Parts: sequence; structure tokens; C-alpha cells
Amino acid sequence: MKIPSICFVVVSFWALNAHASPLVNLGTADPFAVLAGSTVTNTGATNIQGNLGVSPGTAITGFPPGIVSGTTNPGDAIAAQAQVDLVTAYNFAAGQSGGTNLTGQDLGGLTLLPGVYAFDSSSQLTGTLTLNAQGNPNAVFIFQIGTTLTTARNSSVVFPNGGQGDSVFWQVGSSATLGTDTAFAGNILALTSITLDTGADIEDGRALAINGAVTLDTNDVFTGAVPEPSTWAMLLLGFVGIGFMAYRRKNKTTLQVVDRDNDSSSTARKLEDWCQRDSPVAVRCVAASGGVAPRYRWPLLFFLIR
Repeated sequence: MKIPSICFVVVSFWALNAHASPLVNLGTADPFAVLAGSTVTNTGATNIQGNLGVSPGTAITGFPPGIVSGTTNPGDAIAAQAQVDLVTAYNFAAGQSGGTNLTGQDLGGLTLLPGVYAFDSSSQLTGTLTLNAQGNPNAVFIFQIGTTLTTARNSSVVFPNGGQGDSVFWQVGSSATLGTDTAFAGNILALTSITLDTGADIEDGRALAINGAVTLDTNDVFTGAVPEPSTWAMLLLGFVGIGFMAYRRKNKTTLQVVDRDNDSSSTARKLEDWCQRDSPVAVRCVAASGGVAPRYRWPLLFFLIR
């Protein structure tokens, strides 16, 4: 009974981990909330949740007053490799085929399902773009924009049905400009530059420019958080522990410590038999003798399963 329960948790964990990977792999650019090719300039109280970098340029100005939760990488090897991976991701997104051509349409007022959407030239967002992920938090949206991406003041991208910006990719053929107080979402992969006007926020995504500058003015740029491998390991241990405790509760488990050498009761015999066979949770027991306390290879209490 215990083994199926534990295996179920492990399978669920790997399935969850598999779905955490977006279609467009950003590689080492993934930790960067803002990455530029030439310069990063900021005015005002910008808040960057993630890394900040530039390469091959080296200039980063305006921090402070801006703040960065991650590392700052001005023209170093980390930023250089992130740019290499950004180019790979950009080309991958641009190479996706079979999408819907929206050339000439304003994204404002549209409701789109997961998929690929193309603009032969520029793309405009005025108002609200609704991305319906159909209940899948990892549903992927790719926007292929031939030249510029521009949003009007107070425009927004919303997810009414379980989506997230971390799985949205805006492949922009030249430059992107987010208008004042825009509430944007998704990863902007721009060939040239990215400008965030005053109060424009990327609430779940990144501003990644290959050749040009990223210009900021009192903005929030928050990357979508994906747990580190160590976090997944802790989650797995937690799930196993919960499953084991639920099994014990269901089968009315009792905590027992007995002396195998001096107790001939049926309980002691059950304990001895259980200790001699392999336990699915890798616990071994050594019964107490002569008043010596029981010892365990793992720092866990011993539970007798009736």
C-alpha cells in the first residue's frame, strides 16, 4: 500500500516539473528581468525582480534610485552568454510556423487562445488583450512582430483563465515601446531596443533587447518565478511525508517502542518481523536491549503499521 502512494507522488512531481518548461527556452537569459545589448538607463523608482545585465555594452545607469533583487551584470561573461542564448530563443520564436496572421489588427479587444500569431509589420495594443489559456497555466503564446510593438497608455494584457506571462513570447523585429501605465505581461525579445514609459510595468515577463538599449522610467519588471531544483526536492520530500502520514492515519497507525529481547508479546513479534524486511521509506530499526534506547539510521521516529 505504501509503495503505490509514494510512487504516485513522484510521478506527479515529474509531470509538474515537465510542464514548468516553456516552449521557447531562454537558457541563461531566463534569470534576467532586463537585458540589453548597448546600455540600460533608468529614471525613478524602478523595481526589477530578477537579474539586470548588458552585453556587449557595459553601461548601466539609474540604479539607484532603481533597485534590483538579483545580480547586476554589466558587460561580463554571464551577460555575454545570456545574449547568446537570447539570440537562440529569438530565432526559435521567429521560426515557428502555422500561426494566425493578425497584420493590420489592433490587439486591443481581442481574446486569443494559445498559439502563434504573426504581424508582417508593426503591432499595436490599445486597450485590453485577453489571453485565454483554457485552464492551462503553462499554455504558450508566441507573437511574431515584423517591426515594432507599441502599446497605448493604460493598455493591458490579462489572463482570465489560468495563463501566465512567463509562457508568452513577443518576438519583435525592431523595437518595443510600452506606453505610460501599461500593465504588460510576457517576455519581450526585441532585436533592437525596448522602452518602458513612465509607470509601464511588465508584471510577469522580461525586457530582453539584443542589440540596443533598454530604457526605464519608474517601472516594475517581475519575472515569472520557477522553483529552483532544490525547491522541487523539498516539495517532493514534503509530498512523500504527507502521503505517508495520510496512510498512517487511514490505517490507524500507533507509535510503539518495544524491547524485542525481553518482550514476547505479539506486538513485539510484529515489530521484529517488520524490522527484518525492507521498508518502502528506507527506515531500519534496532530494538532496545538492556535499557539502551532504540537507534535509527534516519532521524525519524519508528512507526509500527498494524
